Amino acid sequence: MKLVFFGLSLSSSWGNGHATTYRSLLRGLHERGHHLVFYERDVPWYAAHRDLARPEYAEIRLFASWRRARREALAAARAADAAIVGSYCGEGAAILDDLLQERPRRLAFYDIDTPVTQEALDHGGCEYLRPEHIAAVDLYLSFTSGPMLEELRRRGARRPRALHCCSDPEHYRPGASGPRRWQLGYLGTYAPDRHDKLRRLLLEPARRLPEMSFVVAGPLYPDRESWPPNVEHIAHLGPGEHPEFYRSCRLTLSITRRAMVAWGYSPSIRLFEAAACATPIVTDPWPGLEQFFTPQGKNGARGKGEVLVATAAGQMVDYLREVSSAELESMACAARERVLREHTGVRRAEQLEQYLQEIE
Repeated sequence: MKLVFFGLSLSSSWGNGHATTYRSLLRGLHERGHHLVFYERDVPWYAAHRDLARPEYAEIRLFASWRRARREALAAARAADAAIVGSYCGEGAAILDDLLQERPRRLAFYDIDTPVTQEALDHGGCEYLRPEHIAAVDLYLSFTSGPMLEELRRRGARRPRALHCCSDPEHYRPGASGPRRWQLGYLGTYAPDRHDKLRRLLLEPARRLPEMSFVVAGPLYPDRESWPPNVEHIAHLGPGEHPEFYRSCRLTLSITRRAMVAWGYSPSIRLFEAAACATPIVTDPWPGLEQFFTPQGKNGARGKGEVLVATAAGQMVDYLREVSSAELESMACAARERVLREHTGVRRAEQLEQYLQEIE
């Protein structure tokens, strides 16, 4: 098939998780023989941090404004087997309006931020989607599954389908065994609704364990001066550096945004990336977690799980002090096997093919 995407960014991973999601999915689609074109708005902050200008698996077409790109992009969509518009796409609402007028063979919306999108729609603040678009598209692909799929159906979606993020196992893989540089690491852009958890699950444990080393990687953090001296900050890591980052952490922390916790069933791509690298994971709890990974110690079965779960600084301190390296290694290996079975780009490509085939 020929598939045309309109998304936030494929070319730059700076300050967003969309790029790595698209890269894994599109690579999987390419491996299955599909021809891919990706349109993204050319904005200064991504242009200054572009880390994938010419991928071998897709053609990137940058546009300064939808008005200028409209004619050529709509022609590409008409010639394609499907057009897929993603959340936070620059001028996304206008693009959807025009595509609905043109009516490509199949039209899908891919919501990588489903709970955030629905909350924004409820308050009239969504710039890339309007309520009437939900019922108008042929397929609504949702980053969030569980009860959200029924909510989308209630809002008019004809075919709400889960398409979670994924990991590329060719890129995210284990490295040589050896000493870890940091005892606990977190990779993620600053977000106000995650920061209290970061304080509780990383910064406070760092204060209690001054003999250990910690790291936070990601841009836009406003208050680094107040962090403990044993917490290193890395302003930005491109996807090419993610695997080595994970492999340098004895444990990696995953923190879920408030809207994602409220609806549940919204796994972070960082979970799949770290697991693919066989790095042990500690995550905050959220509904639906067990659909993706089995928590360590579930039903009293120590040594059988795939991730650790923490809500308090004391729990994290206990994990760092008391969980043996052998137990962490066993957990990480089990998580990697789960990712390879269920959460790769090729697996998501297969799911997308199935969903598109449902549309006559």
